[in-house]
Amino acid sequence: MSKNGPLALAFNALVIAFMLAPLLVVCIVAFTPENTLTIPTTRFSLRWFEAVFAHPDFMQSFWNSLWLALASATLATLLAVPAGMAITRYEFAGRDFLNGLFLSPLIIPHLVLGVALLRLFALVGGTGSFGWLVLAHALIVTPYTLRLVIAALVGFDRSAEQAALSLGASQATMFRRITLPMILPGVTGGWLLAFINSFDEVTMSIFVTAPSTVTLPVRMYMYATESIDPLMAAVSALMVAVTACAMVVLDRVYGLDRVLVGRR
Repeated sequence: MSKNGPLALAFNALVIAFMLAPLLVVCIVAFTPENTLTIPTTRFSLRWFEAVFAHPDFMQSFWNSLWLALASATLATLLAVPAGMAITRYEFAGRDFLNGLFLSPLIIPHLVLGVALLRLFALVGGTGSFGWLVLAHALIVTPYTLRLVIAALVGFDRSAEQAALSLGASQATMFRRITLPMILPGVTGGWLLAFINSFDEVTMSIFVTAPSTVTLPVRMYMYATESIDPLMAAVSALMVAVTACAMVVLDRVYGLDRVLVGRR
């Protein structure tokens, strides 16, 4: 196997640095003791992290985002697993249409989805409802779960399933004890990506949230329109830390190459 040359390694390093530099700067600024967005040069302070936890609006929005991401990612997974199995295993009229329908939220701007859902919720009387907000988020995160479920099912060896059926196992038992454990890395990875995308969603959420269901990204957007101080950097650093911890746990449990690339 040929190794990358110095030029390729330098290019890769520059790309990685370009991607990570903004995140690192925001995380460093979060530790400033000053009242403005400045990089600390003399000492580090946790005053802005303490301010986040002492801010009732931000804490309420955090819990809203957490429960919303948990519910929408779970609902998206419950839809993606049977849909992925149907798309990969069966030939039926409209299969390609069904696949495209599930993936269509990826190509529709979230601004357009937000305006359309706002109008829909107004017609059905669902404006401000947490349940309808869960459905809206599930709509936009289902494609991420579906793609990883399909990747886990492609090339799936069904000999174990056939052996279980020949020994008298029911379809439910076969799925619970054989199929699901074998595709679990893809399902878990899809759920995690759905959770992260739901937790970070802001464009569509601006249109469909109510004062009682304001999510953390929307709260950050509202706060940024009034004042930009290190409190925003502290919230951003906490969100980066939560996402990074989730990815590390997934890598330790299953391995990111298994989950995201489909290696077994």
